[in-house]
Amino acid sequence: MNAVLKPLKPLEAQFEAMTPAWLAAVGRVEQSAYEHPWSQGNFSDSINAGYQAQLLTGGKPPETELLGYFVAMKGADEVHLLNITVAPAHQRQGWARVMLDALAIWSRGQGAQWLWLEVRVSNARAKAVYERYGFRHMGTRRNYYPVTASKREDAIVMSLAL
Repeated sequence: MNAVLKPLKPLEAQFEAMTPAWLAAVGRVEQSAYEHPWSQGNFSDSINAGYQAQLLTGGKPPETELLGYFVAMKGADEVHLLNITVAPAHQRQGWARVMLDALAIWSRGQGAQWLWLEVRVSNARAKAVYERYGFRHMGTRRNYYPVTASKREDAIVMSLAL
């Protein structure tokens, strides 16, 4: 038997604002990616508060696919990354870096000098992505993330000079 390999089409990706129309899809990705996901209400509140909430989508309608998203809050001279998620089916393909690039560009355009985030102590993959990007460990927030109803996990605070 001879197998004929068909070349894969490169995935066309673009950013777009997170809107209420996307919240169900965002919620499905969030549920599949985390043990303690944000609720659709958390995302809705972020949109309503005017936070920078961006989707990374791939393909063209009607086959548009949600690759990932991020939510960030602007402060006086800094931006705080609240959530960044790559859909599990698209992880380990460089999309987190693409989103961090977009966030850094937007943050600089807002006059921010620093980008801040928290990451679970146990999330080695995310810490490695952030460190490769240039984020540095600045401290620890004790008992920041829920693990169970009675147990919590520390967060590492990281920052990136813009």
